[in-house]
Amino acid sequence: MKFWKTFDIEVIKFKEGQHEIDFEIDDKFFQNFEDNEILNKGKLTVRVIMEKGANVIELTFLIKGEVELTCDRSLEVFDHPLDITEKMIYKYGSEEREINENVCMITRDTPSINVAQLIYEFILLALPAKKIHPDYRNDLDDDEDFETEGGFIYFDQEEDENEEKENQEDENISKPVDPRWEQLLKLKNKEQS
Repeated sequence: MKFWKTFDIEVIKFKEGQHEIDFEIDDKFFQNFEDNEILNKGKLTVRVIMEKGANVIELTFLIKGEVELTCDRSLEVFDHPLDITEKMIYKYGSEEREINENVCMITRDTPSINVAQLIYEFILLALPAKKIHPDYRNDLDDDEDFETEGGFIYFDQEEDENEEKENQEDENISKPVDPRWEQLLKLKNKEQS
């Protein structure tokens, strides 16, 4: 498909060194991804800085622009600014496979790397968890004060036992000791020190 080819970086044609490749992202970009219910519109520029070495290709993605989001609270549409910097490393090896989320292995005869899916994922990961319209962000700060009511409280049993011991020691100091036990306590304290 023609759309996917426009996001190919033909790495085999580039010599070793640093190279810059620019891409324009618009509404058509988001429409080419299936199951995309989060993002439909946006205008972004992507600059890929490719550092090609003898055994590795490092891609740095600089993504800037705005995407159109729907507010979770008011359902109003608003433009959300994005400024993303991400890295991806391609190492030469015997087969094509993903090593981890930031490192892939490619063969030396791999003609091109398609970055459309990477760009799409970087944009989605940069979106806020709570999509709140700028007009309502101040209200959100007030609401967060009340969100702690009914929350979970965690305690450390070890810390609780330490407090109990301290309280018992305080009680021993403050209570008058029965004279019959006073001599035994003195002996016990001598043995501990």
